[in-house]
Amino acid sequence: MTDIDIQDDVSLYANLFGFLGAPLSSDASGGEADVAVLGVPYDLGTTGRAGTRSGPTAIRQASGNLRWEEARWPWRYALADHLKLVDCGDLMYPPGDSAGFSQALHDRALDIVRSGKALMSFGGDHFITLPLLRAHHAVHGELALIHFDAHADTSQSGGEFDHGTMFYRAPREGLIDPSVSVQIGIRTEYDPSDHEFLVLDTDEVHTSGCATVIEKIRERIAGRKAYLTFDIDCLDPAFAPGTGTPVAGGLSSNIALQILRGLKGVDIVGMDIVEVAPAYDHAEITALAGATLATELLYLQVERP
Repeated sequence: MTDIDIQDDVSLYANLFGFLGAPLSSDASGGEADVAVLGVPYDLGTTGRAGTRSGPTAIRQASGNLRWEEARWPWRYALADHLKLVDCGDLMYPPGDSAGFSQALHDRALDIVRSGKALMSFGGDHFITLPLLRAHHAVHGELALIHFDAHADTSQSGGEFDHGTMFYRAPREGLIDPSVSVQIGIRTEYDPSDHEFLVLDTDEVHTSGCATVIEKIRERIAGRKAYLTFDIDCLDPAFAPGTGTPVAGGLSSNIALQILRGLKGVDIVGMDIVEVAPAYDHAEITALAGATLATELLYLQVERP
């Protein structure tokens, strides 16, 4: 009987615990890595369908589809040759305790960011961005926000831990500067008369084209340090059915990827992918979209100034 040499790197799903097969580490600083991944399985802030607490695991599993392509198109180089990635696992917090969760996420994220790592978080519902912004602000100061979403999330009427109020609260805490921030893909109600963010709604994206949208984003943030948050419901439900608040008429995954690639050279200091709810997914469509967007964000980290 002949021995067969089985290499770990050709078995795409074997021992896939970390995103893209990254090593797991309980060290909050992420060791010697450039970027740390943190799962945030929280969905107590949802107003629609729950289930995003399972999002981090789904995104990690779907990332197995992306491991075979070393020199990823269209970047033409292997991510692992230029960036060290570690997966810090999922945040642990007291079940049912939103205040305790918020503090635990802030503290965990702050430890990672203070270590000099860029942090990429997987939600969970979109509320998680608020404590993440607080942690990033403590290190980087006031940030520009690049926000992909179907919803503006600037409601004043929701509760303290509601996933639709973060970007009403964040400017008032001095975490982000709306005058250099932009929201892309919005297609639900907001009041333009007192809305501080630049909105590039879905119709404008489709009408103007990706190149114009990219130019407007870059002009708006004007060289500032930025935090990028991507709510998966920015994508049309055809491309991301597995989410709690799907809204028809959204961006395609291709358009979203083109816009992200156009942000090459932008100083993105933190990022998250949120609202993946695998219970409503089919054939890992939404989880794969999330994993693909996250991989593009890692390439943007390589291209940071």
